Amino acid sequence: MAAEPAAAQPETTATSLGGWPGTDPVEATKISLGLFTDPHLPSLPDLPARGVGSDAIGRTAALLVELPVDVQPYGWRFVDRPGLDHRRAVSALSTDINVLADVAGAADIAPATFKVHVAGPVTLAAAIHLHYGERALRDHGARRDVAQSLAAGLANHARRLAAAVPGAALTLQIDEPHVAAALAGTIPTASGYRTLRSIPAAELRHTWTELVTAARAAGFASVALNLADTGEGLGLDTVAESTTTGLGSAATSSTESRAAEAGAWCTALETALECGIDAVAVPLRRLDTGHWEQLAGAIESGLGVWAGTVPPNTVKANTVAARAGLALPSYSVLVERIMRPWRGLGLAEASLNQLRITPERGLAGVSPQEARAMVQRTLEVAEELTTIRNA
Repeated sequence: MAAEPAAAQPETTATSLGGWPGTDPVEATKISLGLFTDPHLPSLPDLPARGVGSDAIGRTAALLVELPVDVQPYGWRFVDRPGLDHRRAVSALSTDINVLADVAGAADIAPATFKVHVAGPVTLAAAIHLHYGERALRDHGARRDVAQSLAAGLANHARRLAAAVPGAALTLQIDEPHVAAALAGTIPTASGYRTLRSIPAAELRHTWTELVTAARAAGFASVALNLADTGEGLGLDTVAESTTTGLGSAATSSTESRAAEAGAWCTALETALECGIDAVAVPLRRLDTGHWEQLAGAIESGLGVWAGTVPPNTVKANTVAARAGLALPSYSVLVERIMRPWRGLGLAEASLNQLRITPERGLAGVSPQEARAMVQRTLEVAEELTTIRNA
């Protein structure tokens, strides 16, 4: 298993996880490069609030080779030839990369590391529909084609990023927020009357392993699999997420689905650790003792863990408390959330540099003030963990 470049640093570091609020790519890029200075990990901002093509699925679909897409009332769909929606997605991504080059060049910033994130192949197949309206996830051949197309698109993506931030070691974050539902078989068909058959864990392992290999060949120095919520719906509701008010049998189905997805998430985590990744991103609130034991062995073998530590604010974004970040848990409380299981499992404090601290989810759904407060708190937690490690 390859060691993540950041693990060579003596510090615990921080990064963002998903989208960013707002619609101005210049401002978002300046914030990312300004807050996540070395040794932390800045990233290419994506701004879903801009609309079609800037959402997580459309943005990644812009990378796909020979699989154009458009938007229908039910969501993204594969089509025979590129149209307006596909061109909008490609244009938005190109604009963001050009803005990155301009902002970094104007400020004479040369980040040592830089990150981009894409929707993973399972999430793409679950969210994009075939021409007859069913989700691509239903068809084994379609799942394979999506994974191969994404892998092929990574090479050009890496080249363009390398030109925008010369010399930066590139990290690829693969977002798979719906992999547990895909493994559990709780994703509804297009009609909503049934659910799609679960995908085999062996197929998932093969798909992820092949994508990680392709990412390295494309020029990414490290690869992280994100099993946390991206903060965007991605055009997909599972049975467990559906409304059940007043529906007794539906409520039972939802409860059973949540239990199935919880078990499947454990399988997804186990599978991720076997795919040759450099790091795995997980929300701390989801980890029980068994999950921590899974991670402990991986940490001892050199794996990086991106710990989703900072939750969203619990007060309205336009209040003084939100602007000041006062509603967030204190950094000491968040540090304890990590150190209690860390010490309980006998993990060495010297290994704390294998952690990257992140928000629990992407930040596209919060206010700009709250997003900044959450990022600041991740930096504070990382600083305190560095102090503990180097004491």
